[in-house]
Order: sequence, then C-alpha cells, then structure tokens
Amino acid sequence: DDELQTDGNRSGHFRNGELGLSPTNEDVIRIIAAQLAEIGDQLDKEIQGRVVNDLVQHFLNENLSTEEITLHMSRVVRELIRSIPSDMEQEKAMLVLAMVLTKKIVNTVPSLLHRVFNTTLNYMNQQLHNYIVEMVSAQPA
Repeated sequence: DDELQTDGNRSGHFRNGELGLSPTNEDVIRIIAAQLAEIGDQLDKEIQGRVVNDLVQHFLNENLSTEEITLHMSRVVRELIRSIPSDMEQEKAMLVLAMVLTKKIVNTVPSLLHRVFNTTLNYMNQQLHNYIVEMVSAQPA
C-alpha cells in the first residue's frame, strides 16, 4: 500500500477518483522531495560499494528479523553520517542516506524491493518520524 517516491513525482492514493493529498500538501511534498533528491544525488557518490554489498547480505539473510536489519541499517547510516558536511542537518542527512541506500540496494538486487522498502519505512518511522512531520509542517503553504 505504501509508495516509495524519491524523484519528486506525484504519489498518493486515489479516493473516489481524487488524489488523497490536498493540493497544498502535494506541492509541499513535491518541493521537499526535489530538495531531498538533489542532496541524495550528492551523497550517492560518497557511498562505497562495500557498504551496499554488506547491507545486501543482511537483507538476503532470511534468519534476520526486520528489527535486526533495521538496527544494522541504523548503524550504517550513523557511520556514513560522519562523512557528511557538518553544515547539513543531521536528521536530513540521515533521511537522505536511508533513501539513497534503499535505492542502491534495490538497484543491486531488485528482488529485495519489498523487504528493503518495509525496513526503510520502519527505520524512518522509528528514527525520523518527528523530523519528517516538522519538515512538512515548516514549509510555506
């Protein structure tokens, strides 16, 4: 039911033939998505292949629970955050890193899409929920 949109394109669910987001919220979300995509493009070059391959191995290990993989993803994001310029908000960098890692993992092993997507949502809900709500509400309408 959830959608992963990282390119600023329209996302949402249709109810009675209408998109489930108000036009104002949709515009705000599009602006935020475009900003995050730009940051993601910059950070994408910083992430080494071994980091992605390590995460892929964790996702492929069916003995690991979603919680265990989420914890591992959180550790990886915290390690990568050290290489991010200090002028960027830490929460924003964490959010973008989680999305970039998700993209890289799914590009490496497309069959992991469902598991990676659910884990990323779980991570974002646990670690970044308040930040995301604040970011959306802080945008001018």
